[in-house]
This record gives sequence, structure tokens and C-alpha cells, in this order.
Amino acid sequence: VQLQASGGGLVQAGGSLRLSCAASGRTFSGYYMGWFRQAPGKEREFVAAISWSGGSTYYSDSVKGRFTISRDNAKNTVALQMNSLKPEDTAVYYCAAQGILSGTLKSEYAYWGQGTQVTVSS
Repeated sequence: VQLQASGGGLVQAGGSLRLSCAASGRTFSGYYMGWFRQAPGKEREFVAAISWSGGSTYYSDSVKGRFTISRDNAKNTVALQMNSLKPEDTAVYYCAAQGILSGTLKSEYAYWGQGTQVTVSS
């Protein structure tokens, strides 16, 4: 199983980026997929999660209203649309697959992508 994240980069505050994560090796029917991030010197933290059907989504308070998670089960992909970016959003963003509970905890995910750097300049 492999998760390949892409779409990171350097953007000015107030700008937008769209992250994508493509899964290969299996499908994740019935499971949550999610995004986490890790800033330098900090622990990896939850950003967003989405259920298999897409009917349930969860966001951290820090990104709610600015980020939108989506998934395409036919293509086995999950995306994170990030708008109104702030310097504090700067981090390495990781996609995760096979979340078994609410999708909001690191411990419930079995598979992780390699991470993509997002840098927001002020």
C-alpha cells in the first residue's frame, strides 16, 4: 500500500493550495481518510477527516471554514482544498488512510503518506 501526497508549495498569506493524495495497492472501503500536519518542533496534529461515503467530515478548529476535505473513491484519492492560508498553517502535511473510528486520531490510521511541505509567507 502506498499513499502519494502532492500539491504542496510556497504561497503568500491569504492564498490557496490544493493537496492531493493518491492511494495504491488497495481501496479503503468503509474507512476514514484524513490529513494531518506537523510543524517544526511540534507534534503531528489532526487537520481533517472524511468518511467513506463523504457524508461525515471533521475539521480541527484552526482550519474550520477555510479548508475542505473531499475524496473520490473511484480514483482512490483524497484532497484538501486550503483557502485563506495563514503563516501558522506552515507545516508538512500528511495524508492517512484506514481510519477506523472518527478519523481524528493519529493512532487509528494504518497507512501514511510521505508528506508534502506547505509554506505560507506573511
